[in-house]
Amino acid sequence: MKISTKGRYALRMVLELAAKQDEGFVSLKEISEHQNISKKYLEQIVPMLNKSGILRTNRGNRGGYMLAKPPQECTVGDILRATEGSLAPVSCLELEFNDCERAAFCPTLYVWKGLAEAVEHYLDSVSLQDILNHQAELGGNDYCI
Repeated sequence: MKISTKGRYALRMVLELAAKQDEGFVSLKEISEHQNISKKYLEQIVPMLNKSGILRTNRGNRGGYMLAKPPQECTVGDILRATEGSLAPVSCLELEFNDCERAAFCPTLYVWKGLAEAVEHYLDSVSLQDILNHQAELGGNDYCI
């Protein structure tokens, strides 16, 4: 599995919001400048994060974005599923029902299921707060993913 630029930038964006959670709404322009990500690219990511309930938006003069829930309740898995879709390593595991004609006798299916479970378990166990805490231990505040 390879995480796309969209997924990596989304994670950087929400980490920026998590780090500034006490400042209220943050503009895309500010996130764009601090993270060195095109504002236009962030505008493409926002609807996905909004739809999945990760972001809160506010329009107007003091508008911008903030996390919809505390950083300790938002996981890397949440963000990647919102932007990447399925995290399954093979297409036959992307849907809830595996309709592959070989599923009943596929000798490698258990390998892919195990990999999918390990990846999802790990990504769902890492919260935004965990990343912020880790970054603070390293003595920095720059999020390069």
